[in-house]
Amino acid sequence: MSPFDLSVLLFLQLTVIVAACRAGAWLFRWLGQPPVVSEMISGVILGPSLLGWMFPAVSAYLFPPESRAILFSLAQLGLVLYMFVVGVEFDLALIAKRLRSAAAVSAAGVLVPFALGGALALSIADNPLLFSSKTTSTQAVLFMGAAMSITAFPMLARIILENGLTKTSLGTLVLAAGAFDDVAAWSVLAIVLASFQDDMRIAALAVGGSVVFALVVLNVVRRAMLRFGQDTEATGLISGNALATVVLLLMFSAWYSDVIQVYAVFGAFVLGLAMPRGKFAAELQRTFLPLTTVLLLPCFFVYSGLNTKITLVDSAALWLLAGVILLVATLGKGVACYTAARLSGEPHREAAAIGSLMNARGLMELIILNIGLQRGIIEPTLFTIMVMMAIVTTLMATPLFRWFYR
Repeated sequence: MSPFDLSVLLFLQLTVIVAACRAGAWLFRWLGQPPVVSEMISGVILGPSLLGWMFPAVSAYLFPPESRAILFSLAQLGLVLYMFVVGVEFDLALIAKRLRSAAAVSAAGVLVPFALGGALALSIADNPLLFSSKTTSTQAVLFMGAAMSITAFPMLARIILENGLTKTSLGTLVLAAGAFDDVAAWSVLAIVLASFQDDMRIAALAVGGSVVFALVVLNVVRRAMLRFGQDTEATGLISGNALATVVLLLMFSAWYSDVIQVYAVFGAFVLGLAMPRGKFAAELQRTFLPLTTVLLLPCFFVYSGLNTKITLVDSAALWLLAGVILLVATLGKGVACYTAARLSGEPHREAAAIGSLMNARGLMELIILNIGLQRGIIEPTLFTIMVMMAIVTTLMATPLFRWFYR
């Protein structure tokens, strides 16, 4: 295909993607599910698991291999913008209020699923259908542990907001614990990616570069942005210069994070933390969030769906493994977080609500799985099984939360 043909096809792809995700959002909203669930499932439907299986000619025309690089680039842009907004929304002051309980829940939500996932990885690390031949047992353990430990932090924030629990004890604790979990999981993933290069200099660059970046952004950049925040508070609008500066910093942060082998979303999230709060943060969300969630982020779900092929799970042993992974994920995350919350003095009702929310994987799981697939750590079969687990645990979250916290 010529560049012109690919650009023409892109518009049709975006039409289909947005239509499918909006239709799915309408249906799943009626079923009481957040939009991320519908988008995850819509992505799988548009991939080889359904569209490619039922209408292979249509699928081949809509998503030819040569077009996926463009779709991947749009997906990456959507992730960077979205994680930036998540960082902008992140309230560090709320975490400080429930630090002790949040630390207990977070520790349980990381250590238990990490241990269970690592033990499971040890038993399957030598299976060529699941892990790449280049992946060592240690790397398999670390990656699986990180994937099991991840929490759908952006989705938690949305559920807490939609239920009016942002300033409550429960909302604060869940957001704080979810944030700690994701920081720990991303840190482990950074180590895995660094070790996968088989060069300690790359590992040192990843760890050291991340620390230097975070220090510079959270100190120097944060102070420099205060003037823009003050101007926005005075005028009520974000200026063109301020917006251009934010976009410039965001693109550089994403580029830098990729260069040091961490991942673009890390830089985007840290930069979001450095943005002035108040009117400036609200204007950034109003500017970036609608187009990101409606157009760009669905590209990521569809790109993930194109790599998900349920027919790869074609034996009783693989379906049994899928069931074991789902069980390990739920016990390791939901039950462990519930137990930790109870031991921290939370009543049963709130502890059960915390466990049900912390068990959701959502978008964050798909990000970590795509990284693993792109870097050659896992194979498409394990990718598919883990995507299935992410969808089921995310589907469970809202109904269980409403049941326990009614």
